[in-house]
Amino acid sequence: MTERPEDEQRDEEQAGEQPAAETEPTAAEEPAAEPVAEEAPAAEPAAEQPTPAAEQPTPAAQVEESDEDEEELDLAPRVKPEIPGADLIPDIVPEGDQFLDAEAQAAAEAEAEALAARERAEADEQETRPIADAAIDLAAGARYTATGKRKTAVARVIIKPGTGSYVINGKTLEAFFPRETLQRVIRQPLETVGYESRMDVVARMHGGGVSAQAGALRHGISRALIVADPNLRGELKRRGFLTRDPRVKERKKAGLKKARKRPQFSKR
Repeated sequence: MTERPEDEQRDEEQAGEQPAAETEPTAAEEPAAEPVAEEAPAAEPAAEQPTPAAEQPTPAAQVEESDEDEEELDLAPRVKPEIPGADLIPDIVPEGDQFLDAEAQAAAEAEAEALAARERAEADEQETRPIADAAIDLAAGARYTATGKRKTAVARVIIKPGTGSYVINGKTLEAFFPRETLQRVIRQPLETVGYESRMDVVARMHGGGVSAQAGALRHGISRALIVADPNLRGELKRRGFLTRDPRVKERKKAGLKKARKRPQFSKR
């Protein structure tokens, strides 16, 4: 077997050493790859980090949003909570009441009106009914005097046994008071007592107008009847014949047109 030259052997040895040198860096690179694999999990928390500051809203924007929310809350009307069952209407029927139709209801109303009219008629009849227990001495020389007043009118009255005539300032009742309403007012006391045809009235009047004089005369006759029989006081007072009407026209004041009417104000 022929031996190769030394130069060829040297070249082969150098060629055999070069792959070993080339493999050495690969082997050296393998441990360097292990730390890279270990650092890979460290990148996962980085993905969980919060968004960058540029994407996050600034504090001023947050304040504006909060202000807008507060304004919306303030502008919203406050609704009062409803009470449960407040819209329900109670359906309560008193005991003894029944649902009536239109005809029955009309009949009930008519009956109530008739009853009220009957009560008013009875009250009026009781008012006009003469007092049965009146006991006035009708001796020949009996005289009963009293004074009646109304507003500024004054009536000095004398009642005495007679036939029911009226003499006022020397005139008859019809001549002095032509109005029938005033005549009726004046005759009320004697008609209430039941002596309208058994006693005469003589009166002297002064002051006031015709209406005030009629009221004063009725007041004087009622007072004279109490002098004749004190037991009549309760019934006459109940019917208002003994109450003096105190309403008087208010006097005029200085600087005013009437009692309270003032002149029109003029600024200039």
